Amino acid sequence: MAVPGVVDAKIQASRNKRNRGYIDRYKPNAKTRALLDQAQAVLEEYRRFWPLTCRQIFYRMVGAHGYDKTESAYGRLCHHLANARRGKVIPFDAIRDDGVTTWTMDHFDDQDDFLRHVRELGEGYTRNKLAAQDIHLEVWCEAAGMLPQLYRVAEPFSVPVFSSGGFDSLTAKKRLADRICAIEKRAIILHLGDFDPSGVSIFDAVAEDVETFVMSDRPHGLVGVEFERVALIGDQVQSFDLPTAPAKASDSRSKNWTGGTCQLEALPPDAIADILKLAIERRIDWKQYAEDPSAEETDRMLISGLLPAPEYGEGN
Repeated sequence: MAVPGVVDAKIQASRNKRNRGYIDRYKPNAKTRALLDQAQAVLEEYRRFWPLTCRQIFYRMVGAHGYDKTESAYGRLCHHLANARRGKVIPFDAIRDDGVTTWTMDHFDDQDDFLRHVRELGEGYTRNKLAAQDIHLEVWCEAAGMLPQLYRVAEPFSVPVFSSGGFDSLTAKKRLADRICAIEKRAIILHLGDFDPSGVSIFDAVAEDVETFVMSDRPHGLVGVEFERVALIGDQVQSFDLPTAPAKASDSRSKNWTGGTCQLEALPPDAIADILKLAIERRIDWKQYAEDPSAEETDRMLISGLLPAPEYGEGN
């Protein structure tokens, strides 16, 4: 027997529920369709830098299409981009909006699975290009969503890329200092973050703290650390004519800040890639770098000779 009001309540609740999974027969209205067309134009222009973050798309739309530069407009864009991905209008791998930290396990189904894994490692062996360099390089970025873009720039040089969302944590700073001391050579940390009082202040404080740890714990005098703020800096804000906002009055560091603030993701993806690549290339010993491929090939041949041959029918 139906209870008066219960059915209506369920219908109302279902209307208010958020989308889950795919959206079948996704049909945005004309206004939303126009917005998505602009977003897709941005994604197509920067396809080789996929995945982009939602905020990168937002800033490109502000600059190229006159989209409102407000947080409410940004939230609205994120909502429609999410629905467009659920509706299979925009590929999922075009945008990165996760902040997931993963702990993986090197577990194997059986010994054959392990041997296959070892052979694949040997076949894809790549020499660490930093091993023979006189310096150690790392890239740290404030926006975790941008790591895939930065990785593509840094990977040919074997330069690791880290998210600095927790850059100010004592644990992160001590681990960085310990890593530098263990490598036993001069380290250069290339940092990319927002141009604002808090970001700049935290960067300076971290640099001082890590350097102090390194100087206290280093095994010998050749070990040291240098921090370079690659982006975003005031000159880049001006030269790229990036949109700015006033410094937050609630931030105590703002009283000594001159001019506006700007987020790293306002810088076009291709500009970020060029700036980072140049910062890495300025530090590389190119003579040594040119010798690595032949050494890598020799290593790969030796490794292949040491690995057990696959058994007939393995994997079938």
